[in-house]
Amino acid sequence: MSKIIVIGGGAAGMMAAYAAGLCGHKVILIEKNEKLGKKIYITGKGRCNFTNACSEEDFLKNVVSNPKFLYSAIYTFNSDAMIDFIEGHGTVTKVERGNRAFPESDHASDITKALKKGLDEFSVDIRLNTEVKNIIISDDIAVGVELKDHKKINADHVIVCTGGLSYSTTGSTGDGLKWAKQLGIKVTDTRPALVPLNVKEAYIAKMQGLALKNVSLNIFEGNKSIYDGFGEMLFTHFGVSGPLVLSASSIIGKKLQACGNLKAVIDLKPALSLEELDNRLLRDFNENMNKHLSSVLRGLLPASMVPVFIEILNFDDGRQINSVTKEERMAIINLLKAFPFTITGLREYKEAIITQGGVSVKAIDPSTMKCKNINGLSFAGEVLDLDAFTGGFNLQIAWSTGYLAGISIS
Repeated sequence: MSKIIVIGGGAAGMMAAYAAGLCGHKVILIEKNEKLGKKIYITGKGRCNFTNACSEEDFLKNVVSNPKFLYSAIYTFNSDAMIDFIEGHGTVTKVERGNRAFPESDHASDITKALKKGLDEFSVDIRLNTEVKNIIISDDIAVGVELKDHKKINADHVIVCTGGLSYSTTGSTGDGLKWAKQLGIKVTDTRPALVPLNVKEAYIAKMQGLALKNVSLNIFEGNKSIYDGFGEMLFTHFGVSGPLVLSASSIIGKKLQACGNLKAVIDLKPALSLEELDNRLLRDFNENMNKHLSSVLRGLLPASMVPVFIEILNFDDGRQINSVTKEERMAIINLLKAFPFTITGLREYKEAIITQGGVSVKAIDPSTMKCKNINGLSFAGEVLDLDAFTGGFNLQIAWSTGYLAGISIS
C-alpha cells in the first residue's frame, strides 16, 4: 500500500483521491478551503452541469486545447462512467438539452455529497483549511509536501489538482502552476476562457441587458474569419457576453492577446438572404410609407436596438419611410446582416468559467497523468493545458484526468 497525497479538493482532486483509494492506497486529500468542491457549488448557476452524456468522439470535438491528449483519459473514464458513479453514490441524475447532465434535484451540493460518499468508502483522510506551500523533491522524485505552517508530510506519490486561475475566491490561485514552474516543468501562457468580451464602441453599452437569440457571430483577424458561431448573446455595460460569446472567447483568446483588437459582426437575420430581407423591407416600407423609419425598424429589431441602428446609419430620428432611398434601404439591410463592433480584450479571471493554458501536456504522460521528468508526481484537472466549451465538458475533463491519475499509481 502506497501513501498518496492529493493537493486540491475540487473536481479533479476528489476523483483522483477516490480512484487512488479504489486501488488500495492510503490517501490524504489536502484542501485549503473550509469545504470540498467549492467551485462545484457555483457551476451551472448552482445546478452543476457535471458532465455531457455524449459519445467519446463528440466529447473530444468539444475540447478546445489539446483534445488528442485526452484520448486515454476519456476512454478510461467517460461520461457514462461518471453518471454511474454519481447514481451509485446516492444522487439521481437527469439529462437535458444538449446532453447536459445535472443532479435531478438541481442542487450542485448533491454532486459533492456523492463524491464525499466515494471518499468515505476508502477512508480518505480529508484535511480542510490546510494549505500546501511546496512539493518536496529529492533526487528528481516527489517525496511529500511542505505545508504553509512548515509541517512536512511524506508520501510515495503526489497528485496536483489545484485548478487554474478562474474564480480565485474558490481557491484557484495558480498554486500548481507556480510549483510546476519552480520544478522546471513547462507552463504555457494562461488567459481567461469562457469569459465575456470587452468592446470598443460606446453604442454597445446603450443596449445593456438586451439578449439576442438565434443570431450568428463572426469574428475576424484582418479579413480572415477566426470564429463563426450561432446562438444566444447578451449586450452589457462593458461589451458582450452570453453562450455564443463565451465559446468565441476560448477560440479567439490567444489571437486577441496577440493582435490587440478584433473586428466582429452579428448577423441579426441569419435565416434570411439579402434578397429575402430586401423583399421583407420593401413590403414593410410600402405598407407604412408615411410612418417614421423607427416604427418600421421596431418590427425587425428589439426596441433598444432601434436608436443604435439610426445612430450608426446617421439618419434623423424623425425620418419618414417615403424619404428613404434605395441606397439607404440597402445600408439598413447590410447593417442587419453585419452589425459591427470591435473586441478589445477578454474580461478578467474572476469572470471566467475556466483558465486556458497551464502545465504543458508535453510534460505529462497522457496514459497515466504522471510527470515525465519527476517521478512520483502527477497532475490532473484545470491545472493542465486543457479546456473545452460549456456543456459539462470541462468538469468531465477533471473527472477523467483525476480518475486516470488515481488508478495509475503502482
